[in-house]
Amino acid sequence: MLTRPRPPEDLLGPDGACTAMPVRPDHDLLAWIRATFIDEDAPLLNEDHLHLRSAQLGTLWCAVPNARQGNSVVGMCETTAFMGNRWAKARFEQQITGWFGSMPHFLLTFDAGFADQCDDATFCSLVEHELYHAGQAKDRWGAPRFSKTTGLPVFEIRGHDVEEFVGVVARYGVGAAAGRTAALVEAANRGPIICETAIAGACGTCGHKL
Repeated sequence: MLTRPRPPEDLLGPDGACTAMPVRPDHDLLAWIRATFIDEDAPLLNEDHLHLRSAQLGTLWCAVPNARQGNSVVGMCETTAFMGNRWAKARFEQQITGWFGSMPHFLLTFDAGFADQCDDATFCSLVEHELYHAGQAKDRWGAPRFSKTTGLPVFEIRGHDVEEFVGVVARYGVGAAAGRTAALVEAANRGPIICETAIAGACGTCGHKL
């Protein structure tokens, strides 16, 4: 049974962001993510993430609060393509390779305090949300792209399937909402595919209560 990794104790609580190193790599977290969602025998295997078997990933805990457009940010997926002058790029690459040994295709960062307090299902959904951002590029016909030189997938950040306000749906209905809102509502009405027992098995939670 896998055990869900936890953030370091000194990153938790109000003083976590004041530590000398409020950002920490966690190789055990990456191993758990692969073993839980990506590998062939993963208990919560999601075939939408199969391209990530060829990707180099880096995982980080962060104790510094973050927000965007008035909403708290508890997870983030980024590429390691750096835009800046050569010295800034050299500093960045030295930091990342010092953590992971090489430059990952994607960096996954998680809020340490939130991850420590949330339940297993919430943590799994947070991790998968960020994995969905770690996408494979598509050509103009919608087919997955592969590098002509390496044969590996071409990676890029994938946007959300749905970008809409709750107020718009409440006032005008799903049919008038933007993008794939109707598909999201339909999926929500069907109920979750992953059951509580499966999550417990993937996270190492005691199954006696289930």
